Order: sequence, then structure tokens, then C-alpha cells
Amino acid sequence: MKIDLNLLPIFIAVAEESNFTKAAARLGVTRSAVSQGIRRLEDAFGTMLVMRTTRSVNLTEAGEQLRASLSLPLSGIDAALDDIASDNKPRGLLRIAVTSIAEEFLSGPLIASFAVANPLIRLDIVVTDEEFDIVAAGYDAGVRLGEVIEKDMIAVPLTGMQCEVVVASPSYLAANGTPVHPRELVHHQCIGWRPSPDVAPYRWPFEEKRRAFDLAVEPQITTNDLRLMLRLALAGGGITLATQETFRPYIESGQLVSLLDEFLPQFPGFYLYFPQRRNIAPKLRALIDHVREWRRQST
Repeated sequence: MKIDLNLLPIFIAVAEESNFTKAAARLGVTRSAVSQGIRRLEDAFGTMLVMRTTRSVNLTEAGEQLRASLSLPLSGIDAALDDIASDNKPRGLLRIAVTSIAEEFLSGPLIASFAVANPLIRLDIVVTDEEFDIVAAGYDAGVRLGEVIEKDMIAVPLTGMQCEVVVASPSYLAANGTPVHPRELVHHQCIGWRPSPDVAPYRWPFEEKRRAFDLAVEPQITTNDLRLMLRLALAGGGITLATQETFRPYIESGQLVSLLDEFLPQFPGFYLYFPQRRNIAPKLRALIDHVREWRRQST
């Protein structure tokens, strides 16, 4: 394949500096020239080489492959460049950071069906509720609630509007009574959630007469594990709160009782998100298309 070799020093500078401005200063050109050079190189390969946001710059899998290939003897570089821009089939390692409450994504069928349809893609899915820059951390995409996704990301809907529910087991309610207003929760054993030990427990959101308010319920038990919250509630350990999809099967079976429904607001649902639109890697494009089709079939 024909590549403008004058663009390769630009790529090397960006790869080594992990910053367009620093790469521009090193080469003695403008930042715009660096950005345009990388874009021309990506257009030539037909795939994204550098993931960039307003906060960070990181190489994609193809970018890492190109950086490695440029250290080869000259006789092997042409073959390596052809391999990077090969058959454009979805392949390689796809790293995704997913919040633990994204039940639709983590339930199994969506991921399993994607893996069956794309046997050349290897998935590395990290379930985490920490908030961080997925580009700087080396992830291709993430799944989170729409309201907490950075504005410079592209977001593809995974679900519709969501609603959290407050639940308890029939045995707990029989022994302790049923709250009829959220403020009565302070008199109950509550099971709370927080993403990490250095963060205060999540405040429970409610709405009354179209006015939003939230409560610090002072949980007796706090954890970052959604499954533990569910198990404790089923065992009669107290009242807890999570997204409706998490508890729906247990509410329908009668193992859990939904409480305070009239006080629970809706909020934007879950999204698959990623940086940029131009020259999206085939492996990520395959996941985007799969999520869109999954969403279409479920609505």
C-alpha cells in the first residue's frame, strides 16, 4: 500500500508524547498540522490510530501495531503496513468498561450474541463504577448512564428511560412495617451502595409533586456490589434501591416487594459511549451496530 512516509514522524511524535501540542512543539509545526497529519494517516489506513478527547491521547490497537511495526527492519515495514490496513474485518481485542448497574448489557445475551457473530474479536470487559477517562485508560468504549457521560463522547442508546426502585422482602416488611413516605426510611434497616470506600454512600433520589429531593438513608450495610445488595434484600436484610431491571424478576415472582413507587423519578438510560466518529475501528463499529440492532429489537 502507498503511505505518505512524511506522516510517520508525526505519528511517532504523537505516540511518544501522548499529546498533540507537545508533538507539535517537538516537530516545530502547529498543533493543527499534527492533527491533520494523523487524520490523513488514518484515512490512508482506513482505521483509527489515535483515540483523542479534550482530556487525553492514546493509541488504538492499530496504532500500537503501527508503532511496533516502525521499529522493524525496512524490509518488513511494507508488509506490516499492509497488515494494519488488511481486510477491514472486525478483529482484535475490544476493551470495554461497564458500570455494574448496566443490567441490560451485563445480563449475558447481548454480549454472548455479539461474540457468536464476531468470532475474531476478543472481548475484555471490566465491570467498574469508578469514573475515569476511558481513552487515557486504554479502553475502546464504555457503558454508563447518559447523565454522567462526558460531553465530548459519542453515545449510542442501549436502553430507554430508567427508573430506580426501592425493594424489601415480604419477611422484612412483616417484621418491620412498610414505609409510606421516603422520609420514613431513616427508621428502617437500609442496604446502601457506593462505588469505593472513600466515597459517601449514594443518596437515594425521590420526587414529590414534581419536585426532586434525595435522602441520605444512613444504611446499616454499605457495599459496592450490586449482587450482594440483591442477596441481602432477598434474605430479609433490609430495604435497598437499584435500577428496576435488576429487581424486576424478583418483584414479579413475589420474592421482593416494590415500595414508594409514586416517589420514584425516571432518568436517562444507559449508553454505549466512545470518542469520535471518524475511522472507527471495525471491531468497535461491529459492537455499535450490534447494540443498535439489539435496541431496535427490544423496542
